[in-house]
Amino acid sequence: MDTWQHRYVQRFYRDRPGWIDGTEQFWRLCKAKIPAGGKILEIGAGPTNRTSRFLATIGEVHGIDPSAEVKENDALASATVLEGDQFPFEDATFDACVSDFVVEHVANPEAHLAEVRRVLKPGAPYLFRTPNRFHYVFLVAAATPHWFHKLVANPLRNLPNESHDPYPTVYRINSRGAVQRLARTAGFDLDTLELIEKEPSYGMAARPLFLAFMAYERLVNSTEALAPLRASMLCVLRRPV
Repeated sequence: MDTWQHRYVQRFYRDRPGWIDGTEQFWRLCKAKIPAGGKILEIGAGPTNRTSRFLATIGEVHGIDPSAEVKENDALASATVLEGDQFPFEDATFDACVSDFVVEHVANPEAHLAEVRRVLKPGAPYLFRTPNRFHYVFLVAAATPHWFHKLVANPLRNLPNESHDPYPTVYRINSRGAVQRLARTAGFDLDTLELIEKEPSYGMAARPLFLAFMAYERLVNSTEALAPLRASMLCVLRRPV
């Protein structure tokens, strides 16, 4: 469908030399850090999605999620419904763990990272993409109740009416400082921590909103000094050998 949203994203982003979206950038990071043919645990895998299918091109993907929807994910070699904080896997089982927009929902990041470290093999990475809580979208989200998120989040992104409601967020591992501190406490080495700002996905409700958010994107990408205000973090933690 030829909508203004499609035309604007094409004109201002996809037609720019060298531009890739945030998902593609995260996938490239996964490809670079995960050993080919390795055993991968996708934490918060959910139902069938593009990231699960991409990971399945790298290795054998096992999914875990608090929701039974994970059983519907056709990219997984196995699907487990998570109950509590402890993962039902032996120590040093996986060659990599991956979470894509999941850790912002984790209420106990210390327990989460301890379990991730336990199930990773020595030297293996934990890769995750998550919002930066100092971005304007997530500052508003952190300061407003969940009913407000359900009311506005999907319309602002111009998502179909049948789209899943946003999940509750807590943002307890969603800043540079929090990632560095929690990784150190859990016994991880910090491999990669990059902040990125891409197309204004929350500006799809109206053209003026899109253009205002695009101006913000151009500003925070103009200098590394403004990187702490970008939308998302790409992180790689590594269990020491």
